[in-house]
Amino acid sequence: MIISGDIGGTKCNLAAYSDHSGALKLVFKQRYATRDFSSFEQLIETFAQQALPSVPNRTVTAAGFGVPGTVVDGRLHAAHIPWVLDAVSLAARLKLPRERVVLMNDLVATARGLQRLAPEDILYLNRGVDHPQDNIAVIAAGTGLGEAVLYWDGHGHRAAPSEGGSADFAPRSDREIAFLTFLKHRLSRVSCEELFSGRGFRPIHEFLAPDIRHASFAAAAAESAQEITQNALTGGCPACAETLEFWTDAFGAESGNLALRVLAYGGVYLAGGIAVKILPLLQKSSFCTAFADKGPLAPILQNIPIAVVLNEDAPILGAAYAALSAIR
Repeated sequence: MIISGDIGGTKCNLAAYSDHSGALKLVFKQRYATRDFSSFEQLIETFAQQALPSVPNRTVTAAGFGVPGTVVDGRLHAAHIPWVLDAVSLAARLKLPRERVVLMNDLVATARGLQRLAPEDILYLNRGVDHPQDNIAVIAAGTGLGEAVLYWDGHGHRAAPSEGGSADFAPRSDREIAFLTFLKHRLSRVSCEELFSGRGFRPIHEFLAPDIRHASFAAAAAESAQEITQNALTGGCPACAETLEFWTDAFGAESGNLALRVLAYGGVYLAGGIAVKILPLLQKSSFCTAFADKGPLAPILQNIPIAVVLNEDAPILGAAYAALSAIR
């Protein structure tokens, strides 16, 4: 049995797979709230107690986990996870050799999982022109902002991590410049993640409509994302709808920046929870226009395929197959 997981600051999706000659078959999957566990080891033990009775062969042969942050020498360095994750201690807890426990950046896991998805798991915002032997970029907005690249090496795609979410936010218009100034009064530094994550919705709303407050505004900024999104989808609050329009336009521009930096002519994939939750608005938004608004290079970016990853299991699949590679 192979255990894999997509570990996030809000939720953790874990799965158990059986190995059938190199093809993995899902036998058990469960979602957990990150805040409900004091350690990653406690989470794994809870999952194992629930999963193992469902698995004919209860021996864990390998494990792979996609985690938000940078993995250096088998140890996670992250801001959104309340635990310490270390491959050596995990291997000891799972009674596995160290090399059979794979910790990887969650966007790398997502990127690796793209190749395992079915056509119905992808929805195109821009079909573009296929270039299967070019680089592919993945950007995911959720609790944080993650970015990764699938580089074409001449024979296939290799996934590489990025900490692009920590890059500086680059405003394009007078209104975005004013918003940056607005944020600078609150933050010493404004990274892309401050906007393009769940906690970015409320400051945009407060900037656009300072006199309108909602019930969730008394909680942490990230708690307001759901209420603002719901109001925008139902048309219950014009300021919420304007907030989503501002966000998707700026997110489109940042996604286009990523495409330029890595020459992602093979496509840009939007993963993470936010894109799926606001999909009806995203499809009608200026995302693709902002994505391609790059001066002389606009015609090239207009031809880049842009797709939303609908299947949340992409990082779980990527981590599971990385674990499978560790035993082959």
